[in-house]
Amino acid sequence: MAQTGSAVGSALLDFEKLDVYRVALEFRALARPLVRGHRVGALRDQLDRASTSIALNIAEGTGRRTSAERAAFYGIARGSAMECAAILDLLDRPGVQAAETHRHAREKLIRIVQMLSRLVVRCSPV
Repeated sequence: MAQTGSAVGSALLDFEKLDVYRVALEFRALARPLVRGHRVGALRDQLDRASTSIALNIAEGTGRRTSAERAAFYGIARGSAMECAAILDLLDRPGVQAAETHRHAREKLIRIVQMLSRLVVRCSPV
């Protein structure tokens, strides 16, 4: 796994050790250039906010003390990932994004949703 900390060789925070956080950052990097053109400004802004929300809620959830709190934040991150998938669907038209980029971004989101779903179940009371 690639290190996500700002200083190479530095200790990682708990959330930086999670694969789902790393994939969320990868999706975030893909999301920024996904939308081009002036006619998709509102969707571009929403994709920016939702993709940022995934990583931020993973980080915040990891820092929470109780399992229920962690599950809630992971659930919010999962919802933001689903929102990003819906935005990609809305943008899936010729000239807005390249088909390969769209496919790659969807694959990242599917992985994120799967991992977050498992984390929510693991954190939820039995």
